[in-house]
Amino acid sequence: MSGRRQEILDAALGIADRDGLDKVSMRTVAEAVGVTPMALYRHFDSKVALLDGMLERLVTSLQPEYVTGSWDERLTALAHAYRGLAQRHPWSANLLFSRPSATPDAARVTEFIYAAIREAGVPESHVGRLERLTTTFVIGFAASEALGRFTGRPFDFTTEFDADLADLTQLIKAAGDPKT
Repeated sequence: MSGRRQEILDAALGIADRDGLDKVSMRTVAEAVGVTPMALYRHFDSKVALLDGMLERLVTSLQPEYVTGSWDERLTALAHAYRGLAQRHPWSANLLFSRPSATPDAARVTEFIYAAIREAGVPESHVGRLERLTTTFVIGFAASEALGRFTGRPFDFTTEFDADLADLTQLIKAAGDPKT
């Protein structure tokens, strides 16, 4: 990825961190980089492409390819990595929920989850549904925590996240158990 493209993505992420995702536009990013909006089109042909680049940058930071262990340990590690991402970028759930996994790196994260669920023995006909359930839980919980939905509740976020994730893991195990 070119240095200028990285600089543009850094600026877009910085704007989203400071002002929210809805403030990211070709104009605001161009101003932050010190170029005209038209200059951005050499690197991103539209705002949609810019958002896809931001999504790719976020999911690449999760680095699932370096996660090892059993299927449930890998899913847990990825879930915690996303929780950390949401704490650094509270707006990220809006982007992840609003954009398809259209980039190769985003698709790799989805395939990582699919592989873990398959390894649990889940029949292929249920893998997609459990991936959606897993992804929605992880992103939803992390975003709720980062955006303050749980403020004032008397519980430890890490303990609750781990307990909920353990329940989800049990559901996946049950789906992969031919006796159930």
